[in-house]
Amino acid sequence: METKQTLEIVKTAIEDMKGQQIEDYDVSSLTPLVEHMVIATGNSTTHIKALADEVAVKMKDAGGQVRGVEGHGQQADWVLVDLGDVVVHLMSGATRALYRLEDLWNFKALDADPEAADEAVDGEN
Repeated sequence: METKQTLEIVKTAIEDMKGQQIEDYDVSSLTPLVEHMVIATGNSTTHIKALADEVAVKMKDAGGQVRGVEGHGQQADWVLVDLGDVVVHLMSGATRALYRLEDLWNFKALDADPEAADEAVDGEN
């Protein structure tokens, strides 16, 4: 399944279930493992679980593959749905504010030169 089609299914599923603050980040230049990361907020642990279930059901109905779901337990403040090229993070507002995943992806991609990477890290301290 094409990444664009996966993103459309994910966003529609989250919107249909009244997920909030849906953000899509193209992280293909930052990691070879994932092309897009979608982050959305749910109102409660029950809502977050329902969002994850809806994403998984819609993907399977469309012929897509769900590689895994993490965090779907009793305290589901953060559920991750792995769809291959797209990873979906469904979080409570408090958890989203605490971890601020969006900010993690605002860093410039560092050179492959290890010395440049060390200098960048040393410069932050």
